[in-house]
Order: sequence, then structure tokens, then C-alpha cells
Amino acid sequence: MIAPAAYFWKRAPFLRILPGLVSGIMIEWYARPGFDTWLKLLPLPLLLLVSFSFISYFRRYSLPALPGITAILVFTCIGGMLAWQQNITNNEKWFGKNYEAGNALLLTINAPLVEKERSWRADANVNGMLAGNGHSKVRGKIIIYFSKDSLPAGIGYGTRLITTRPLQEIRRSSNPGTFDFKRYCLFQGITHQVFLKAGDIKILPGKKTSGLEAFVFTTKENILDILRQNIPGDKEAGLAEALLLGYKNDLDKTLVQSYSNTGVVHVIAVSGLHLGLVYMLLMLFLKPLRSNKRTRWLGALLIIAGLWLFTLLAGAQASVLRSALMFSCIVIGENLARKTSVFNTMAVSAFMLICIDPFIIWDVGFQLSYAAVASIIIFMKPVYNLIYFRNPILDTAWKMNAVTISAQILTIPFTLYHFNQFPSWFLVTNFVAVPLSSIILLGEIFLCAISFIPVIAILTGKCLAWLISIMNSYIGWVETMPYALMNNIQLSTAGAFLLFLVIAGMAWWLMGRSVHGLKLALVSILLFVADDRGYYAIACQQQKIVVYDVPKKTAIDFISGRSYRFIGDGSLITDMAARRFHLEPARTRFRVNPGSPANCQVTSGFVQFAGKRILLPRKNARYGSASVKPQLDFIIITGNQYSRIDELSQAFRFRKLILDSSVPARAAGSWKKDCVAAGINFHDVAAEGAFVMNL
Repeated sequence: MIAPAAYFWKRAPFLRILPGLVSGIMIEWYARPGFDTWLKLLPLPLLLLVSFSFISYFRRYSLPALPGITAILVFTCIGGMLAWQQNITNNEKWFGKNYEAGNALLLTINAPLVEKERSWRADANVNGMLAGNGHSKVRGKIIIYFSKDSLPAGIGYGTRLITTRPLQEIRRSSNPGTFDFKRYCLFQGITHQVFLKAGDIKILPGKKTSGLEAFVFTTKENILDILRQNIPGDKEAGLAEALLLGYKNDLDKTLVQSYSNTGVVHVIAVSGLHLGLVYMLLMLFLKPLRSNKRTRWLGALLIIAGLWLFTLLAGAQASVLRSALMFSCIVIGENLARKTSVFNTMAVSAFMLICIDPFIIWDVGFQLSYAAVASIIIFMKPVYNLIYFRNPILDTAWKMNAVTISAQILTIPFTLYHFNQFPSWFLVTNFVAVPLSSIILLGEIFLCAISFIPVIAILTGKCLAWLISIMNSYIGWVETMPYALMNNIQLSTAGAFLLFLVIAGMAWWLMGRSVHGLKLALVSILLFVADDRGYYAIACQQQKIVVYDVPKKTAIDFISGRSYRFIGDGSLITDMAARRFHLEPARTRFRVNPGSPANCQVTSGFVQFAGKRILLPRKNARYGSASVKPQLDFIIITGNQYSRIDELSQAFRFRKLILDSSVPARAAGSWKKDCVAAGINFHDVAAEGAFVMNL
């Protein structure tokens, strides 16, 4: 008799090779061994795997783990090679290898322009480069920002243009704990950016487009027009666009934050929730075909066709593409064999997506999608069986809540790690938002289908706007409830992994009734608590100075233990969006709250903190020379100061000069030039990133 755990792994072979594939990708990204190294390592596990088939049955029985280990090693090498190949900077034709400022670049805009607050953004392919008298075909992608007041006529998807404007390399997000925009862009093959005006470009005749892409973009624009024309209200129309198409440019920012704070932000991102609804409808309507052996495959093909048609109509967003492939694999797996493991079909879809784009493993949506589906499969029945209702209405309501609860279980480590918050009332909000958003989604599909009948379309649009308004009001009400959001939760990488092991151990115990799973969960809980208490103890003893990189702003935190004192622009206190983006991630990482550390005292531009003395020169301040110069540790230059290095050197002795992000670029260049001439150590926050000093 096969043990439950062994039986599970036997039915999910792709699940066994995924760890190897993912490990290889991560090793290549962080250690960078290179393609040649992986190619040299690959023959060894391949040879072991082949030789295993030639040994006796007795030897095979005594070495049961050998084939699995060697297979994992094979796919580790394959994962490493895929990651190396996907990295555009390793490509011999990448334009960045030979690009110099002033080179002419041939660009093709590969998507419709997106309107920003002060500019238009476009993603573009780099197809060619002119250097001197030579022309070469190159590869790569860049971000173009067009000035709003001088956007050239006719610019759009497929436009080809030439520019000699110098490109800027996309900078790494430098503040502690912030989103790494440079890595995010690199994973998409984007490495540089440029701001262009009408005089900086020459538009070439004709457009370079793809038939499928043109169909997707045109369809998306047509659907957006239908929604905008028939759904009154900017907030309502913006949410409708996000709900159906995943188009977020018209979304109200405060509304998005409310949905995020209450744990229902997933309803405004086209993903598994929406495609799952379409999948269930197709399964229901095509049940007669699926029940008949002769027409079973026809039903499957129609379901897959319906899923992909909706995917294209929804604009073929990455999240819905991922879900479409996963559901397609599930449909195919169910029709190939009735006893196929849903975990294996999920693993097949993940395997295919990772092979296509190895860097997708860092995508939060990818992680949450698979974690949520796996969590529902594992925990749905145990959660649902906790309470029994005879009343069918109450039973249906409880089943919906059981799905919501079970989906949250495996996603908790990812949510806490990436977003540092947990919505306490997620069950209350999902109970209303999920079914209501499903009705709205179906209504939007109906609206698109009957849009050619103006009277019905307008009436449908008003009904949808009313439903969306109700949902928004409900979300806003839940957000005001006490303890609606537990935020500033800091979870280390090790802590997230241990929390995942706790849940995995419980799942193992629930699925196989294995005492080993329960032991794994208990040990992981102890280690998780120890890890958290260790970081807490470190946080209580910390002393730091952080000069943040906030464009054109001064932002300094003096951190002592678990409290900080902020010195900087008052606008960063009132501007919630800027504070959350630039400052809060670091404060969450360091586990600090606003306060008045006893060892931080500010008087007349001088800061005495943790035994260090810092000067923040005020504008137009003058410092005379002194026979006995006061000793300073740091001087932090802010804004457009008129003090000079020689004046400061005559007045003080100091270890380092720090230029914050409020110093204009030209003034910063002058300061740095003077520092180099005087042999003074300096740090330019705008160029080198945030300055963090551990005391």
C-alpha cells in the first residue's frame, strides 16, 4: 500500500521538479554563475539520471531518492540557463553594451501611450543604433516620457522614431524597504528611460504593428469607450474599467487605498477571481456536452476558447493570462484522466509560465494567484466542515465565506511580507464585495454585448454605477471600523518562510493525517516566534540616521530604539501618498513609530543625537573662522545653500558632507567638485541613494 504522502507526490510529478527550476533561477540571479557554468554542470546529473536505468532493480529499490534528486539537479541547471538567457543585459545585441550619449536610436512604440500627471508615458523597443558612420541592429526596451505641452501629433502604438537625446539608466530605488523599480523594469527587459520633446525626435513614415496586438489594443479601447459613455461618475467608471479590463489609470487613488486596507483589492484586478467566474459559467452552460463521452472534448475546447476569448477582450493583462493558462491546464488535465491531480495541473501551468518568463517567480501576482488557488483546494473542505447549516441560504453564505477564509490562509505569508499589513475585517468585506463585484462584472459583459442598443446600454450603465457606488460606500464604511487594518507589520524573509512552513505542516497534517506535518508546524511556530523576538530585540537597541532620497525634498529620520524624530519638509507629513512610498517602507522595516527620542536634541540648526553632532546649515547662514574649530560628525546640505566648502572648513572640523535630494543638480555638482578638490568625503543622496548610518 502506497503511503498518502508518496501517493500525493506520485500524482504530481511536475510539483517535484518546480523547486529545482526555481532554485536555478534564483541562484543565477543572486550569484550570477553564468550560462557556461550551468552548461558544464548539466551533464553530471543527466549522466546519473541515465545510468540509474541500467542498474539492478535491487539497487534501485535501495536508492529510491536518487532519481528525484538528480531530476531536481537537472532542472536546477535548466532554470539557471533560462534565467541567464532571459536577462536582456546578457544578450550580445543589447544596445546598452555599446551605447554612448549622442548615439541615434531607432525606436518603435510597442503599446498605447499612458497619461501621467505631467507627461505621457510610452514603452518602446530599441531596434537600431547609429554610431558614427555605422548602423547596427540592436535589442532592448526603454521608457519614453513625452512632454504634455509638446506631444507630437500621431504618436501612438507602432510609431517609429529616431532620437539622439541621451538616455538615462533606470535608477535603483534607494530608500530602505521601497519597491525596487529598477529590478521590476529589468525583468521586463527595460533598462533605460528618456524625456522627449517635439524637437528631440524625428518620426518615420509608416507604423510597425502586430496583428494580434493591434486587435487586443483596439478591442480594449473600444470597451473602455463603451464603459465611459454609459457609466456615469468618474469613480464608478474608473472602477468599472479596472474590474473588467484591469485598466487602473482612471482609478481614484484614495479608493484603491480603501480597497487595499479592507482586503478586497483583488476585485479590481482582473485575475483568477474574474476568470474563475467565467470558468464556472462556461462549466454550467456546457455541462450537457461534458457529461457525454463523445462530446466531452468538444465541451473542453469550448471552455478553453471561452476563457481565452475573455482574456483577449480583457486586454490580455499578465494576471489574466496567468489565470487563463492555469484554468486551461486544469480543463485539459480533467479530460486526459479523471483522477488527475489538480496540484499537478497547477504545477504544469506554473512550469510553462516560468519557462516562458523565469523572472515571473518574483511577481507578487504570480505568487498570490497560485497560493490562493492551492489554499482553497487544501483548506476549503476543512473550513467548510467546521460549521453545518441546514438552511440552504445560510449554507450557501457560509460556503462563500469558507472559500474566502481558505483563500487567505496560504496567502498570509506573502501578504505580510510584501505589503506589511493585514486587513482584520477581510471576511466582512469579501462577503459583500465578492458577490457584488461578480454581479457587476457580468453586468459589464452584458453592457458590452448590447452597447449597440443605446437605451438599454444607458439603463444598464446607470444600474452598474449604482451597484459600484453601493460597493464603494460599503468598503469605505468597513475601513472606518475599529482595528480595520493591522499595518506596519515587518516580516523578515526567514519569518515569511517559517510562517509558510507552519501552514504547509498543517496542510500536510490535514491532507494525510501525518503526525510529521503537525511536528513541522509546531517546530516552525517556535522558530518563527524566536526569529520575530530576535528582530524585535535588535530594533529596541538600534541607533540610526537616515537621509531619504525624496526628489526635491528634505527628509531625515533620527531613529533611537523603536521611535524616530523626523526633520524635513512639512509636505511629507501631509502628503500621504509620498510618505507611504518614500518613508513608510523604511520605518516599517526598522519597526519604528513617531516619537521624541531623549537622545535627539535640535538647537539652531545643530542636532545632537546618540553622541553625534550634525549641522544642517540654514539658507544664507554665515559661519566665521575659528581658532579652535568645533568638531562635527556630519554636515547635511539641504536646498539651494549659499555656504561654500572653504567657509565650512574654516568654521568646523567634520567627517562627511551629505547632499540631500533637495539640492539642485547643478549646485550638487559644484559641491562635489569642491569636495574632491578639498579632499572631503561626501555622499550625494540624489545620485548614490539614501544615506543610512548605523551608530
